[in-house]
Amino acid sequence: MKADRAVMTRWLVVDLLVVLYALIPVLWIASLSFKHPSTFTDGSFVPRRWTLENYTGIFDNPDFTRGLINSIGIGLIATLIAIVLGTMAAYAIARLDFPGKNALVGASLLVAMFPQISLVSPLFQIERALGLFDTWPGLIIPYITFALPLTIFTLSSFLREIPWELEQAAKMDGATPFQAFRQVIAPLAMPGMVTTAILTFIFCWNDFLFAISLTSSDRARTAPATISFFTGSTQFEDPAGSIAAAAVVVTVPIIVFVLFFQRRIVSGLTSGAVKG
Repeated sequence: MKADRAVMTRWLVVDLLVVLYALIPVLWIASLSFKHPSTFTDGSFVPRRWTLENYTGIFDNPDFTRGLINSIGIGLIATLIAIVLGTMAAYAIARLDFPGKNALVGASLLVAMFPQISLVSPLFQIERALGLFDTWPGLIIPYITFALPLTIFTLSSFLREIPWELEQAAKMDGATPFQAFRQVIAPLAMPGMVTTAILTFIFCWNDFLFAISLTSSDRARTAPATISFFTGSTQFEDPAGSIAAAAVVVTVPIIVFVLFFQRRIVSGLTSGAVKG
């Protein structure tokens, strides 16, 4: 019994150290966002002179508000399309036996493993040629490409857990295959679809590489990329406070998402990793 308590204590200490190590940069950014510009270099972790000027300043910046709108719009559209296409693909993988099924799964996995940096230059050239550069579709399409494998693997695991007999019973009652899927399978798979949608939206929201490489103006530039262009009003002004405040504003929605849907996210990641 004492040995078990000693082991639990050691694991608790290790967990606390890991959490503290992860939180220090976040707390430092939050502290910097509330500091008055004249106290940025005082070395104090707790602000000695509190101010909200950094937050009011970024929301007075039209580039940042436009970046937030772009992030929300592009993320929602990419998530919706990825969920619709991913659900149909996952259903085919989970329910149907067709030639090339394993090759399709392997190809999806291969796409997910591509290093994104290796695709930036080809995507840049292709989107310039097609007129998609610096547009919403120019970011939505790459996001869907990388979100679909996650969607397919996670949803196929959920769909495999739904009894096949329910769909057969619906067909015996006169439902068409699409009606059986829409009225029976889709509602039962809704928890998995919600989990996958959350993960996909977080992926789109956090992207920086495509957002900085495939845009050149505030037409489609998302919030993480917009922050990198922050400058002071003069060459002598330090934009650190504005950058910190913007980082906090961009991070808070993700923290709320993760805390609120923590169980669903863990369930979705575990299911996709073990059974996909």
